Amino acid sequence: MKDKKGKVGFHHAFAGIRAVFKSEWNFRFHVSIMVLVLAAGLLFELSQLEWALIIIVIGLVLLTELLNTAIEKMIDYLRPEIHPDARFIKDAAAGAVLVSSIVSVLVGVIIFLPKLLSIF
Repeated sequence: MKDKKGKVGFHHAFAGIRAVFKSEWNFRFHVSIMVLVLAAGLLFELSQLEWALIIIVIGLVLLTELLNTAIEKMIDYLRPEIHPDARFIKDAAAGAVLVSSIVSVLVGVIIFLPKLLSIF
């Protein structure tokens, strides 16, 4: 029974990621950037530490985007009418995505800029 429950949990988790991917342009954008960053990492032969940092910030951005989407959908379900508290909650969740995105860009600049400059 436990094994089946674990498989069902993974099924729902992947279904959730798939649903967000299909419905949210921002998530698709972040996944596209992820693919480009991973390709650049292969091209520039990143060190293990650089890969670890890239993977952590990619996970951070995708995680905050998934949570932001879940929060927005829940607020829309609970409070379909516009309410100042609902707006605050949605804005704060979107702000978390922005912060994680800025952090990921900064990490990317720290890792990739010296490699790009060495080419020129």
